[in-house]
Amino acid sequence: MSRTVSDHSGGGTGRLAFTRRSSSGLSDYGEPDADGHDRGNRNNGGRQKLSPSNQAADLAKLVGVVALVVVAGYFAGYGETVLAILFLAGCIVAHEFGHYIAARTGKVKVTEFFFGFGPKVWSVRRGETEYGVKAIPLGGYCRIVGMNNLEDVDPAFEERTYRHAPFWRRFVIDVAGSGMHFLIALVLLFSMFFWTGDQSGYLTRVPASNPIAEIIGFSGQTSPAQQAGFKLGDRIVAVDGVHYATWAQMASFIQAHPGVPLDFTVDRAGREVTLHATPVAADTVPNASSDGLPTGKVGVLGIGVSPLIHSSFVSSLSDAGGAFVSVSARTLDALGGLVSFHGVSAFVNELSSSKAASTSSERFTTVIGLPSVINQASQSGLPTLIWLLAVINISIGLFNLVPLFPLDGGRVAVDIYEGVRSIRRPYRVDMAKLLPVMYAGLTVIAIFALGSMFIDLRSLS
Repeated sequence: MSRTVSDHSGGGTGRLAFTRRSSSGLSDYGEPDADGHDRGNRNNGGRQKLSPSNQAADLAKLVGVVALVVVAGYFAGYGETVLAILFLAGCIVAHEFGHYIAARTGKVKVTEFFFGFGPKVWSVRRGETEYGVKAIPLGGYCRIVGMNNLEDVDPAFEERTYRHAPFWRRFVIDVAGSGMHFLIALVLLFSMFFWTGDQSGYLTRVPASNPIAEIIGFSGQTSPAQQAGFKLGDRIVAVDGVHYATWAQMASFIQAHPGVPLDFTVDRAGREVTLHATPVAADTVPNASSDGLPTGKVGVLGIGVSPLIHSSFVSSLSDAGGAFVSVSARTLDALGGLVSFHGVSAFVNELSSSKAASTSSERFTTVIGLPSVINQASQSGLPTLIWLLAVINISIGLFNLVPLFPLDGGRVAVDIYEGVRSIRRPYRVDMAKLLPVMYAGLTVIAIFALGSMFIDLRSLS
């Protein structure tokens, strides 16, 4: 979380469509301290400016450290987890870039663009903006000049301040960070449906022609699939000359014919072959339930097909949009539940009881618990990991639009209020009067964030 009330930054899971997570950082548009002075405009305290050669050396060291972490993670067996965490760090940068590009295209002055908080690790100045990295990678900020009436700005730059921009420009700047998360989520969802396939459960109609991913050997006997000569990768085209659209339809036909010889037309690496197999009744198979087979007098072969569902290019666009809406709805529902009496009571119970926290299906997952969640998703396969990253981006994007300071949503609420009040004559909110509201919002967020960190730490121990 941000270290100041003015930080304006970017900011489910393998188990749920939504896991409440800490913000990727709180936005830093350059809000004032309590004394009304902008922290971003303070001088450098006499620090000497780095030469280009020193800047290049510091950048090389930073890249080297990141590369070392990736290599170490790979050899430790956590390569995908480390890459996923780096990807999320890139999402934070993308969040701030959304604010940055929205401001720059509107000719609003931006003086700083940083990833992280705390001591400066590396920076470079290009034009009027300083770009860099700081030591604590828990967010980022984009410092925009003149965010409110309390900030002292050189009169020469007044026309390029945020407060001088029209309502629609201020609104775009404030929502652009979350907009980048939504765009990333849509791209990830499209990539999953079109490229890796979906195994999240959003799409349920597994094609009958999916490749065979498992051939089960029945306990103490050879399964009909093994006797018939089925191989991994085979695709069943038809059963007794009948083509089926989904695996569920084909499985229902097989289960309805125990003891009946069936002819299977199979696509084996592009070559069509015919196999003959007779399903056996599941109740005659020892330990059928432990092998994942149905029970009762239903026919079974001992095969399982890949659950991945691929979509065409056009269908992937539609599926990505549908999944985005579905996850967003569940996220908003979960956020609403969080602020309800039941949600607050559940949170307090999780703080006091490790058992309650371990069995909770929905709660904040902070940067402390996130690596574990990502690692679990990566072990389930790339589609699950992509789904998780998409859900995280949607959750962060929506969380940042909650109308509380210092989240983006706090500024959006002010934008809308100012816009309504300005219908008759220009109006700007006096931020000095909003400082108690800002501190109250920060307190609420800090309580939930610190409490969730405590829960994550306790679960790790």
